[in-house]
Amino acid sequence: MSGRQGGKAKPLKAPKKEKKDLDEDDLAFKEKQKKEAAELKAMQEKAKGKGPLATGGIKKSGKK
Repeated sequence: MSGRQGGKAKPLKAPKKEKKDLDEDDLAFKEKQKKEAAELKAMQEKAKGKGPLATGGIKKSGKK
């Protein structure tokens, strides 16, 4: 019965990540990413209030 184990299998533990030193290029890149994400979020909030941009389809005139 050694091949059967009851219950839920425990996940393997991932090794701890080593903290690496960031140089100026990495810090600048991360700062740029944060800035772009903030701008994108602001634009999404701004666009959220408006209606649909393209109603699409064929416009019908009132005549028959």
